Amino acid sequence: MSMNEMFGHEDPVFIISVAARMLGVRTQTLRYYERLGLISPSRTRGNQRVFSRRDIERVQRIRSLMDDLGVNLAGVEVLLKLLNRLQDAEAEINGLRGENERLRDLVEVKR
Repeated sequence: MSMNEMFGHEDPVFIISVAARMLGVRTQTLRYYERLGLISPSRTRGNQRVFSRRDIERVQRIRSLMDDLGVNLAGVEVLLKLLNRLQDAEAEINGLRGENERLRDLVEVKR
């Protein structure tokens, strides 16, 4: 069984040193991102930070915005919040479309 089959995308599986090595950053960088609220790794009962694949992808996105586009951390924070709001809006639109379609079907049945 592969690691992908054993753990989901949200499951915390990487301790901070492994996550830092995977990302090519120092552990202090990950702690700093957490202090800024850019990432929120899970914690073990012993209060050790544990990162999921989603956390790793988020840090990769942060690093890409900074390295590839020259965005500073304040800009990264704004962009990530906007992206989250956009995703929420898209989910709401899709829900409303589904509801609209359901209501249209009801109206068609009654005709």
